[in-house]
Amino acid sequence: MAAPVYSVAQYLVDRLAQCGLGHVFAVPGDYASHFLDALDGTNGIVRVPNINELGSGYAADGYARFRGIGAACIQYGVGTFSALNCAAGAFVERVPVAFISASPSTKDRALETTQSILFHHSTGDLDADRDIFSEVTVASVIVEDPSLAPAQIDAAIIAMLSHRRPIYIEVLQDVWVLDCARPEGSLAPLEAGSDPQALAALVDAAWARIVAAERPVLWAGIDIQRFGLQDLLQSVVDASGLPFTTTSLGKTVLDEAQPQYIGTYAGPASPAGTRAAMRSCDCPIALGTIITDDYLDIMASSFGEMIEVNDEEARVGWAYYPGVALRDFLSALADRFEADPAFPRTCWASVSECDDEAEEDASPGALTYTRFYRQLTGWLKESDLLGETVLVLGESTSLYVFGNLFGLGQNGFVAQAAWGSLGHETGCALGVALGSGKRPFVVAGDGGFMMICQEVSSLVRAKIPAVIFVMSNKGYAIEQAFVNLEAFEPGGSFAPFDVLPAWDYGALAQAFGARGFRAETKEALADILGEVRGLTDIPALVEIVIPEKDLAPQLARLAKAPVPERKYYRTPIPGPTGGA
Repeated sequence: MAAPVYSVAQYLVDRLAQCGLGHVFAVPGDYASHFLDALDGTNGIVRVPNINELGSGYAADGYARFRGIGAACIQYGVGTFSALNCAAGAFVERVPVAFISASPSTKDRALETTQSILFHHSTGDLDADRDIFSEVTVASVIVEDPSLAPAQIDAAIIAMLSHRRPIYIEVLQDVWVLDCARPEGSLAPLEAGSDPQALAALVDAAWARIVAAERPVLWAGIDIQRFGLQDLLQSVVDASGLPFTTTSLGKTVLDEAQPQYIGTYAGPASPAGTRAAMRSCDCPIALGTIITDDYLDIMASSFGEMIEVNDEEARVGWAYYPGVALRDFLSALADRFEADPAFPRTCWASVSECDDEAEEDASPGALTYTRFYRQLTGWLKESDLLGETVLVLGESTSLYVFGNLFGLGQNGFVAQAAWGSLGHETGCALGVALGSGKRPFVVAGDGGFMMICQEVSSLVRAKIPAVIFVMSNKGYAIEQAFVNLEAFEPGGSFAPFDVLPAWDYGALAQAFGARGFRAETKEALADILGEVRGLTDIPALVEIVIPEKDLAPQLARLAKAPVPERKYYRTPIPGPTGGA
């Protein structure tokens, strides 16, 4: 009797499960049906349905931010190109997601090649999906031969785990069910080592700058969380006594309830105390940061004084040190601080959350961005819910408003603050819930929510009690602020392309099977918060009605900030102790 076939589909499912994946977000497609059958037949890993591939990609992204691995199964062509945006965001923000697709069978590919028969969802170039995804992944493969499948799949997954970036795996429809070798051993990331001489030179140069500085600040970024360096960075904070801040993307890489935390740094959108501390800082120590255009001011003013070490580069001022791993630098830095009796220093900066944002032209009780922020965060703190929730912010005004929050625990905040795709916040809520085991509280702009509103249905189907607050001002406020701030003045008007249609969010919630609410005043919001707290297996969609021309002070400062003169280069420049 012949041994049962161990299929390529089963191999991929088993490898993903071995790496800690417990959920795969999926939209069905005929080419991938054999993979979905194997998935449904495997204990310990669950297929989670989504409405469209954009939703699957966002959900896998949210999941991977907590579990260290995510996966989305998407249909060939029509689905892959829809999810390409998700892959690009994961690539930019170091999110390890496997995008799994399938394409026409061996026989059908031969017909398309020899007889120009265009099979459904194909562009006519059978390598197009793989080739396009190669631009935004660390591995992009087509599995055509079952004997090669284990090696191709293993290599792609190892690349994803090593670089904390997405991969694309496409399998021919007939190859899914063909026999292949079983997995051998387990997969693990390849940890890049450091060149000993480069590391020693970098540490010496960085240490000389740190001990000479009067007001150094540790500036942490998302690489700290992605590469599992949170405990190591905490040891640096403890041993040094130095104040620390984070990027918007890296918010909550460390517990923000500790005294050395001086607020999240978002350039001009930062809290007043954070801005003041960073202006007076004479040695920014950027660790694991992805530096975006929110930080043009500090890059223009302090590039030459900055220590910057992340997954891609290491430098002290203008001198670059190739071949140095962030983990090794952090470990060496912690050793230096612990060995030096001058440390830990007394933290020179002390910043606390303060109520310093003025309210203007707001009628009593009416909600504004600032009032909503204060009321929601105050309620979460008073109700002792911060530890049970994850705040998920969209690329909107609210990101910069809620970025001012103090007191969040480690891994308590999610935002696609570098790639900035509208709708990510609602789309990733399902993955955040399943990956973290906590309740997502989502704050979405109405424009972003409209792009991905169908995923409320996925939350309903999965019985996730997420709370989605839609900031309803009927316009792309953040876009308008950068187009023309005068639109927010009396007599001003939004550009026609920044005006949104009016939606009945209550009816929409009902159609999807969620609970719908609407708040125009602080009193109404208070009642709603009490009600949504009791929901345990159904999402809530809450429309927060705010004036069209309500301009949050954080966004106003960001939009008004002049573009600083460019005083630096992003390509390595040889220095006396480092090389290009």
